[in-house]
Amino acid sequence: MTGLRKFAFMVCLFVAFNFAADAQTNSLTWHKAAGRVDANIRNEALLPLLQDITAKTGWHVYLEPGTTHTVSAKFRNRPVGDALKMLFGDLNFAFVPKADSVSQLYIFRTEMKNATHLVSAQKAKHVANELLVKVKPGTDIKNLARIFGAKITGEMDKYGVYRLQFADADAADSALSQLQNDSDVQNVDYNYYFDQPPTAQQVSSASATPLSLSLNPPSNNNGKVIVGLIDTSVDAPSLGSDAAQFILSQINVADGTSSDSGPTHGTAMAAQILETIQSLQTTMGNNSTSLQIQPVNVYGSSETTTSWDVAQGIQAAVNAGATVLNMSLGSSGDSSVLDAVVAEAASDGITMFGAAGNTPTGEPYYPAADSGVYAITALGQPGQLASYANTWADPSMMALPGTGTFNYDGQSWVVQGTSTSTAIAAGVFGTYLINGWTPSQISTAMGKKFPVPAQ
Repeated sequence: MTGLRKFAFMVCLFVAFNFAADAQTNSLTWHKAAGRVDANIRNEALLPLLQDITAKTGWHVYLEPGTTHTVSAKFRNRPVGDALKMLFGDLNFAFVPKADSVSQLYIFRTEMKNATHLVSAQKAKHVANELLVKVKPGTDIKNLARIFGAKITGEMDKYGVYRLQFADADAADSALSQLQNDSDVQNVDYNYYFDQPPTAQQVSSASATPLSLSLNPPSNNNGKVIVGLIDTSVDAPSLGSDAAQFILSQINVADGTSSDSGPTHGTAMAAQILETIQSLQTTMGNNSTSLQIQPVNVYGSSETTTSWDVAQGIQAAVNAGATVLNMSLGSSGDSSVLDAVVAEAASDGITMFGAAGNTPTGEPYYPAADSGVYAITALGQPGQLASYANTWADPSMMALPGTGTFNYDGQSWVVQGTSTSTAIAAGVFGTYLINGWTPSQISTAMGKKFPVPAQ
């Protein structure tokens, strides 16, 4: 081994040892009764620390989006106020104690009112040894990956977004803290898993007839409206020939297809979009439309997908001409990199709808909670939220029916959840768009027609 190679080898050993040491020694102890705090933290990212504080205190912790900080602090038996100062460094924070309800902690760079992201106590599951990174234009991503010993396993050059794979979870965790302070990096985060979407159920009591709607494509691309369906695979022929004519050739972001014996979730969502279009067009005295659906399979043969695949799905749908995106999926993990891709799509005039989630935690669900996405929750009865419907403070959130029926291979099926509500919302928006309404007119009208019921 040459002297240079030996030196590099020793550096790698030293870095690996310190990465492991950091992971082993980080601890935060909250003595709630005494109002005292102990900490032994080295190079920890801000969000995991805030999740730990939320879990240990029961506070509602709010963070200004885009705020990053690497925490290194060691102390014992400090009062809460002093402890927060030592943990947050130069960041601003405000603690609002409440004797008769939940106390609140706000962390922000600019103003307290901008701390709007509610931090979940539950740490969202992510791919252990991967990070997603969005870099500034002109950045040498290969060199950046080389510095951290990472392998580039995915590229989205249009958005400057890349997937990096590390040797193990400790290496990824340590790189996250360092990349957050890298001047060439705009956003970096974990690659979060997305929940498995609910499956449809075959029913004998409900009667769903095959779609009866004609495709009337526009004479030019100026009048074309395509709804991008970012979901599981779609089995168009099984919905019937009338339905299949509206569904474009599927784009596969993830490998493989679902092994479900019945209709896939994506198939059920495509059916709900088309059923909504047919109902509205019939009401308007027209049983034809030029609207089409572009399915983008981001699940492949897996029961889960990730932030990376969803980000790729957004890009693929937009590249295929979609101007409306239906995202009947979600995760509790707030990926700043996926947020950035959503923001890019929104700036390009893409209208997006996202499911609010089927567990009423009261916490944001992503990408529905991202700026630029309309979060959609579910009604069980007119004017009444479904028992499973999740909501949070979002003035643009809408509530639509959460149950839909459809015909699949000659049988009736029912699907339920905020994902169904989201597909119906996308169908409503697309129908009025094809009938000459502007996006702002439609969103304003939908906000008035489908408000979230008071709880």
